[in-house]
Amino acid sequence: MSFSPASLVPPVWERRSVEIGGWRISALCDGFFRLDGGSMWGVVPANLWRTMTPPAEDNTILLALRPFLAERGDEKVVIEVGIGDRWEPKWRDIYHILPTTTLEDTLRSCGVEPEEVTHVVASHCHWDHIGAQVVERAGRLVPRFPNAVHHAPRVEVEMARQPDHARRGSYRSEDVTVIEEHGLLRPYEGSVELLDGLCAHVLGGHSDGVALLTLGERADGDTAVFWADVVPTTHHAQPPYIMAFDIDVVRSFEVRSRWLGRAADEGWLGVFYHDVDHAFGRIRRDGRRYAVETVAGELGVPAG
Repeated sequence: MSFSPASLVPPVWERRSVEIGGWRISALCDGFFRLDGGSMWGVVPANLWRTMTPPAEDNTILLALRPFLAERGDEKVVIEVGIGDRWEPKWRDIYHILPTTTLEDTLRSCGVEPEEVTHVVASHCHWDHIGAQVVERAGRLVPRFPNAVHHAPRVEVEMARQPDHARRGSYRSEDVTVIEEHGLLRPYEGSVELLDGLCAHVLGGHSDGVALLTLGERADGDTAVFWADVVPTTHHAQPPYIMAFDIDVVRSFEVRSRWLGRAADEGWLGVFYHDVDHAFGRIRRDGRRYAVETVAGELGVPAG
């Protein structure tokens, strides 16, 4: 089976935004990377997933690193910050890290400086999701967003501080300890409203404490759900399509079944972190399966 080389090339970032639940949500970018396709798809047959996410010769598939900016009044919230730039050449090569653009560059294209960010929210603490919240300056590791309260699941913070053997490769302790040392870390547990209209729901499955984040869930209007690695791309929107990376497959199937059904029944707008082509999409029921109706969003004009 052959695939178009174009499907292996990262797309050029363009600012896309949606208005929902009282928030303006803009898709940012912190580059791309590649992971093993079989690991990203678990038990899904290769002849199926290869048609949706074509692999390179080494069997890796291209994945986006897509933070989001949520704005409402004076609140400027970055949801998931990306992979960051603290990577030695060895690891850049292993994970095929492609810094096509950076979080800070795309944030500034939305007219926001790092110092203006008021909150940073993480769904979990794997390095490809929070690595960019710490930056090296003048030989020291410091928070990239020095004035922001950083929210992360408590169990994930604990795993990152001292990951056990089975999970060590997914965490870097300095990604959370630097934030903690500066007094900016606010761990959360269970289902909690972090800000008015921004809720976190700790689920587990993919990791010990991965959470879904919703915006506008308790308002009368529409709701957006940030799927994190619970549903990493629009192609993974079927309950059995579980990554081999997930530490608890049974738990993953249960939470994916429940939340995919709720999102479909209530018409939520999905927000996708790893999907190369689509930042936004609504999950619909299609018989026994689900389909994703992608949403392009409003094309923004770079600030300045």
